[in-house]
Amino acid sequence: MADFTDTLTDKHIAFIEKQPVYFTATAAADARINLSPKGYADSFRILSDNQVAYLDLAGSGNETHAHLAADGRITIMFCAFDRSALILRIYGRGRPVLPQDDEWDVLAAHFTLLPGTRQIFVIDVESVQTSCGWGVPMMELQHERDTLQKYHRQADRALWVEKTLGRTKSIDGLPTRPTDRFIEGETA
Repeated sequence: MADFTDTLTDKHIAFIEKQPVYFTATAAADARINLSPKGYADSFRILSDNQVAYLDLAGSGNETHAHLAADGRITIMFCAFDRSALILRIYGRGRPVLPQDDEWDVLAAHFTLLPGTRQIFVIDVESVQTSCGWGVPMMELQHERDTLQKYHRQADRALWVEKTLGRTKSIDGLPTRPTDRFIEGETA
């Protein structure tokens, strides 16, 4: 049986902090649904019981940005892959915050910035749902992939910015607002 709350509880927060992976889903009218897995232990933050945020590194597309700019709706899902079966979904409205935005410094202070950080997504929580998760298989985490961070660490900064500035539309033609700077990151 599913349980709904209007905000994150201490129990929800403790569960979220233990999860090594989460999934984000967004959609805009007449656009494809975008569903993305997210990792990196330091990429998700709970700002309050009704607001969360996560780091977004540059990748092959920018669908979440386009969808949030067009519609704002987002679902974030965490699920336990260990013995403690549980699925937790955060339903909310999100927005992208880029390094050139006024809000950036305040939000970025909550994170250890990773090389190639493109933006931070801020989500206002509308509701939280938990369900049993008994159908989720049990798996064991080996380690985080370091390929994306290695790629960004080795990137030519000028080419990276040029490539990013060229990505101004989603796969469905929705506009995006690219970042104009490369984030070196705080990791070695």
